[in-house]
Amino acid sequence: MSTSSRATSRTGTLARLGFAEPERAGTLLADPALAGLTDPFDDVFEDGLPDALGAVADPDLALLGLVRLMEALRATDPDHEDGSPEVRELVAALRHAGPGRDRLLALLGASSALVDHVVSHPGDWTYAAHARRRGPHERRAAMVAAVTDRGARTAYDALRVAYRRELLGIAALDLTADDPVVELPFTAQALADLAAASLEAALAIAREEADGEDPGCRFAVIGMGKAGGRELNYVSDVDVIFVAEPAEGADEDAALAYATQLATGLMRACSASTPEGTLWPVDAALRPEGKQGPLVRTVASHRHYYERWAKTWEFQALLKARPVAGDPALGQAYLDAVQPLVWQAASREHFVEDVQAMRRRVEDHVPSAEAPRQLKLGPGGLRDVEFSVQLLQLVHGRADETLRSGTTLEALAALSRGGYVGRDDAAVLDESYRLLRTLEHRIQLFRLRRTHLMPTAEPDLRRLGRAIGHRRDPAKSVVAQWQQQAREVRRLHERLFYRPLLTAAAKLSSDDSRLTPEAAVERLGALGFRDPAGALRHLEALTTGVSRRAAIQRTLLPVMLQWFADEADPDAGLLSFRRISESLGTTHWYLKMLRDEGSAAERLAHVLARSRFAADLLTRAPESVAILGDAGGLTPRSREALLTTMGAAVKRHTTPEDAMNAARVVRRQELFRIAVADLTGQLDLAGVGRALTDLTAAVLQAALDVATARVEGDRGRPLGTRLLVVGMGRLGGGEMGYGSDADVMFVHEPEPGVGEEEAQSAAVAVVQEVRRLLGAAGPDPQLVVDADLRPEGKAGPLARSLSSYRAYYERWSLTWERQALLRAAPVAGDVALGEEFVALIDPLRRPEGGIPDPAVREIRTLKARMESERLPRGGDPRTHFKLGLGGLSDVEWTVQLLQLQHAYQVPGLRTTGTLEALAAAEEAGLLSAEDAEALRRAWTFTSALRNAAVLWRGRPVDSLPSDLRDADGIGRIVGRRAATGHELAEAYRRTARRARKAVVAHFYESDPA
Repeated sequence: MSTSSRATSRTGTLARLGFAEPERAGTLLADPALAGLTDPFDDVFEDGLPDALGAVADPDLALLGLVRLMEALRATDPDHEDGSPEVRELVAALRHAGPGRDRLLALLGASSALVDHVVSHPGDWTYAAHARRRGPHERRAAMVAAVTDRGARTAYDALRVAYRRELLGIAALDLTADDPVVELPFTAQALADLAAASLEAALAIAREEADGEDPGCRFAVIGMGKAGGRELNYVSDVDVIFVAEPAEGADEDAALAYATQLATGLMRACSASTPEGTLWPVDAALRPEGKQGPLVRTVASHRHYYERWAKTWEFQALLKARPVAGDPALGQAYLDAVQPLVWQAASREHFVEDVQAMRRRVEDHVPSAEAPRQLKLGPGGLRDVEFSVQLLQLVHGRADETLRSGTTLEALAALSRGGYVGRDDAAVLDESYRLLRTLEHRIQLFRLRRTHLMPTAEPDLRRLGRAIGHRRDPAKSVVAQWQQQAREVRRLHERLFYRPLLTAAAKLSSDDSRLTPEAAVERLGALGFRDPAGALRHLEALTTGVSRRAAIQRTLLPVMLQWFADEADPDAGLLSFRRISESLGTTHWYLKMLRDEGSAAERLAHVLARSRFAADLLTRAPESVAILGDAGGLTPRSREALLTTMGAAVKRHTTPEDAMNAARVVRRQELFRIAVADLTGQLDLAGVGRALTDLTAAVLQAALDVATARVEGDRGRPLGTRLLVVGMGRLGGGEMGYGSDADVMFVHEPEPGVGEEEAQSAAVAVVQEVRRLLGAAGPDPQLVVDADLRPEGKAGPLARSLSSYRAYYERWSLTWERQALLRAAPVAGDVALGEEFVALIDPLRRPEGGIPDPAVREIRTLKARMESERLPRGGDPRTHFKLGLGGLSDVEWTVQLLQLQHAYQVPGLRTTGTLEALAAAEEAGLLSAEDAEALRRAWTFTSALRNAAVLWRGRPVDSLPSDLRDADGIGRIVGRRAATGHELAEAYRRTARRARKAVVAHFYESDPA
């Protein structure tokens, strides 16, 4: 065979064996360093070494590492022509197939960092080749001996070299296991035992370095996190807590001072960088008070803290606590003191809020750019499994001691045996967790760097895929396998709490274990249900039986329960869902829509548990839920569309009451549409204001039409006068809220030939009928029609003719009435009459030259009186939405005064909207940007809070709630983080203070200081 043919054959064979760079591999195989390992005249590599290299994760990396190792080993004794005994031993090990060769090559092909170690310490290859499982006591003895009998090395270097020798053995066994996923628990235990042994050795170093004599100090290191749970990664911080006690007769302060020296020295011994590198950071931040607390405490001090101050997450952390170094009796005393408290955590007052906060921490911790690659913290990652298991342990471990394991897979198995997690779910979760941890291990092992991110580079993915057994297109295969497992984990994470609840509630016969009713009630309580027994009854009612309806509910509810629990009032959400389901359960479309229509079920669950207002609307008319399944269902309808729909509905009925009820049914459905769009973030404050204004205008027009027909029918002749409804206040400004009244004035203009008195009588009759129709109990929330802003207020006639308004305003109008007209706008009735009325009032509300100084003083005086006299008894001026300092009236009166003074020369001020006028005032230089922003922010925040209060409680609220649960519910609706109700009042007061400062400066023209 020619030389070129032989080279081609060798290259092709190496490529088939898995070498990414076969030509380079052929060159390396012929390297003199490998003399004695390969036969250069053997074209088919019958010595087996290339085949063995082809079996590892990265054959190219392994071959290069082997060349480097042989070079380093030969360099230790260059005088031996045939190599030193060490070289001959390695050659012999590599020439013959067997576990030793497989372990060494697997290691060289998986970890460039450990290759670097064996090149620096070539004799250490035996720790990989001769690896065997070692118990924790043997490993501890080896590590301590390495630092106490260290020869010429420094203690720190001796610790690092010994650690990596042990790591070589652990990795070699891991990498050559028949199934690395099955091997995972043993690997994680070995890594945790090695960390504990290293801490013991580091403690020995710390004792050498400590200043002064030991005053009689007992000292123990408590492992936390994965180190405590004996499930450690290859590269991880090691979480610890330090505990100390004075020996009998010793001084406590002196013992604690000495113990602090030991703790500091131990941490330094592990984390300091030396020529031999570093181990890992020792993190004591899980101790009481975190980094602000003392590094070392006594057992009693720890117990005192956990009894009085600890939060739920701290008890969650203690699930994995175990003594790992130092005085074992003291470590056990620590556990005896704190572990009983762990299992009482679920009955603590704020357990549910803390659990919700923990869940948010899990989800919020991940940088958005990393989330798609996160093995640990991303959706479907390891933390999903760990958090779920730990929470179920806290909930059910109070009564079931079999659940009290610090190891995730052991705890998961116990939860399955106890019926707290379905067996099939537990099996899939166990498999997925093992795979994700194995991927994490292989990624970390390559460079011995702490990372939880899937790689993106093709060579890294190829190595990772081959490491877990993929040979055909390993890069794509491993990504596909990971993504499929992550989806499965996320799916199970979402069901893990809820599915067994449904099994318990439905009382289904099953081969699977079921939660007892008591355990189901416990879990519902832990999820945030204030009446867990009542919630279980609702689940029973919805899911019991063999009907298709019950079967679909059993499919929907595991996920919907989580959505209910995400909100501030899951009980109300579940109750409303039961009522709606019972009303619509026999329809063919309802459950099918929830099951099949995208986000309909999720929207429904969140809305029902977030808003009593929306839930009440839906309970009155369950068929409105169809809006959630309509692609455009949450887009508010225009005023014209509403007028058309209400007009058609009114015409289908003969009696005024039935006709008005038909229009109000439309209003109820539209209110639900607007509320859901608001709650799901599809409408902003301005959009809500416009939609509610359009809806109110449409229902006023419908009422006006029905009332006119009624009065004309009663009289037997046409009305004889044109009618107009003028919106005032928030209605006129297009800024309606859910709790707003309809502030109006009624205007009429007699037809030619109709006397003033007759027309007046007819107009008043229509107005009275409008108020009766809208004030009656109906299918929608009552709309209060308030006409108190009319001339002469309550003492004046309900309606006036246009000429009567003209005469009144010319002779009698007061300054406050001109101010009220700033927000007047026609909303229903005769369009031409509306134009005439606007032409009448424009000179009054926008006087040429602005209002005179006496009128300005009158407005200020009236506002000051209102602040002192109109606030309800017991009302807090710091928290009242409308009349409080920096509240809505403060902002609106400031803007309206500027309009009265300057609208004649600033066209932008000629608007009925508060925010539009505020923007125009800023643009015209009447307000500084800072003051305008303060006023704008106060008005929008307060308006949003008022709307949110109605959505949350189902009725108008005047002030910030003092109840933290109400504050949390309202705060969530306006976009604040969950469980931050205690911060809402301060956020409001801070915003209001800034606005009040601007009001004092511009309305009262006083020094805000």
